[in-house]
Amino acid sequence: MEVIFVMFAYSQPQVYKGQPSSSFDHTNTNKVMALQRKTNNFTNFLVFFFFISPISSLQFSINVWPKPRAFNWPHPQAALLSPNFTIISPNHHYLSSAVDRHLRRILTEKHRPLLDPSVNISSSASPLQKLIVEVADLSAPLQHGVNESYTLDISVSGSASLVAETAWGAMRGLETFSQLVWGDPLRVPVGLSLWDAPLFQHRGLVLDTSRNYYGVEHILRTIEAMSMNKLNVFHWHITDSHSFPLVVPSEPELAAKGAYGDDMQYSPEDVRRIVKFGMEHGVRVLPEIDSPGHTGSWALAYPEIVACANMFWLPAGYKWEDRLASEPGTGHLNPLNPTTYKVLKNVIRDVISLFPESFYHGGADEIIPGCWKADPLIKSFLSNDGTLSQVLEIFVNTTFPYIRSHNRTVVYWEDVLLDDIVKVRPEFLPQEHTILQTWNNGVNNTKRIVSSGYRVIVSSSEYYYLDCGHGDFIGNNSQYDEQANGEYKNGGSWCGPFKTWETVYNYDITYGLSKEEAKLVLGGEVALWSEQADPTVLDARLWPRTSAMAEALWSGNRDETGKKRYAEATDRLNEWRYRMVNRGIGAEPIQPLWCVRNPGMCDTVQVI
Repeated sequence: MEVIFVMFAYSQPQVYKGQPSSSFDHTNTNKVMALQRKTNNFTNFLVFFFFISPISSLQFSINVWPKPRAFNWPHPQAALLSPNFTIISPNHHYLSSAVDRHLRRILTEKHRPLLDPSVNISSSASPLQKLIVEVADLSAPLQHGVNESYTLDISVSGSASLVAETAWGAMRGLETFSQLVWGDPLRVPVGLSLWDAPLFQHRGLVLDTSRNYYGVEHILRTIEAMSMNKLNVFHWHITDSHSFPLVVPSEPELAAKGAYGDDMQYSPEDVRRIVKFGMEHGVRVLPEIDSPGHTGSWALAYPEIVACANMFWLPAGYKWEDRLASEPGTGHLNPLNPTTYKVLKNVIRDVISLFPESFYHGGADEIIPGCWKADPLIKSFLSNDGTLSQVLEIFVNTTFPYIRSHNRTVVYWEDVLLDDIVKVRPEFLPQEHTILQTWNNGVNNTKRIVSSGYRVIVSSSEYYYLDCGHGDFIGNNSQYDEQANGEYKNGGSWCGPFKTWETVYNYDITYGLSKEEAKLVLGGEVALWSEQADPTVLDARLWPRTSAMAEALWSGNRDETGKKRYAEATDRLNEWRYRMVNRGIGAEPIQPLWCVRNPGMCDTVQVI
């Protein structure tokens, strides 16, 4: 006998040994409950259900990634999908596109699971003819906090229903339904009901397109894969010291001189195409124009506004603390030059006009003291009892209000508040209009930020940086010419070792926070910085490790008892990885195929 379903849909998020749960919107939950009452689905969702079956769950497991929050399948059985199967949905520009896309995939994918589900075709079940989609609010915009919940009911009578509060929730349900279909001829589980909603509202991915360029087609493929994994924010780190690939209409020289070439630029038309594609897939596109640091590429068009541009990053004889950049590629905007703001405000205005996203990421990370100290104007300011933090405050106090004047919430990296040397005072960062993104010191920096009252997006490099562990890109480094060196077992990567999918999956982003503090955690983002990545390795660097975060932020990384479920997740992630590959996503394997075909045999501890 085995429990095949143990779920609680609407419990108050629990804290496991200091790990608060999510920022899930219970106001939205109430709306979903109303929808459930309307459709007579899941009327018993406020209690635990235990469905006992003599059949091993491995024989009929539901392989949906991310795992749904709650599902009920008391009598595992399947029906054929009719060759005339169709999806009926309300008219909505982006949802209609998603319906067409999923219908094509459902009818043509014919996915063959690595392990046969061994679910019998019910003799009493009619072939599934249609999926009826109902949406309560078709006008809800794709912005932070939008309701993404849905219910899905697949009956034995030949029809299925998908009920969502918004079009974006309906898209999540369509993805789930597409993953439930398998085989040739096509089969689908019947007598199944599920309810689903994300634990965290912000589930994203950072892609750096400055250090190495990615063509539009690679960005679109990444967004499509994000949608498959129910991620909803593509954080586009567009520019950096290495190149300025974005064509800004009011400042065309920035890309003309700062991009790697004419064929390595993103035109306004490219941006609109990417944003539209994101909308069709339920993925917001969040632009980041990093400044005042990481701006060396601006100097190719405007050398007068960039300090320490085009200098060697670690001059001979310099101490490490006196370096000019965090890595090769020097240059910081000069906050004391009025021309800086003329150019930057043009950039901000044009970027905001291209991206409907309500967040604007201003960067503000890694201000290297040596760079600003090398500039004569700033050096003079410092000699008159000024400080580097005051220089940064001048910059923030000039640009922050301008961004706010365009009705945007400002996102900065954590450094702007937490850096040891160059940071601003909290009064320059109004909490109601500021979000901070972590990348250092794990849960400790998250705690520091939320305890100060700020909302936070978690991207801890110790867990979520996908470029880590691939070595150092710095050339002619003698440290590697040592034959008995135990210090660099991480391959020289500053943030090594490599972040395995289990490392990503097991990270509890609200660990150590109170329930009130946890409410300020919007979610998280994995990051791929591109010093050693480009389109040739993009998919394998991202997937399926990003899938691991996707499930942890959607339905959690623990089972109903509070125990980490990474062991159970291994088999499902193997299955999902192969399905992504069949969908054209070059995800890397996590185990040999033998392990996939022999579940549990590659575990550390054998489960009897």
